[in-house]
Amino acid sequence: MISIDATNTSVNPARSTAVAIFAGRWAQQQLRLFWIEPIAGGIVCGVTYRWLSSEPSGQIVGSAPAE
Repeated sequence: MISIDATNTSVNPARSTAVAIFAGRWAQQQLRLFWIEPIAGGIVCGVTYRWLSSEPSGQIVGSAPAE
């Protein structure tokens, strides 16, 4: 976010994609920074959270009370 004022950096994936289409090959090669890596990071974080969390998994342990 700091680089927006200094270099006019785009942090919006849609804006970056539109500019990259017209800027050339070098810009298109960097589009993964705006699309693939944030999605992959979200997946890794979601899996890690599920692995580390102590939330109930929905499994029933024990037996039902006798009637």
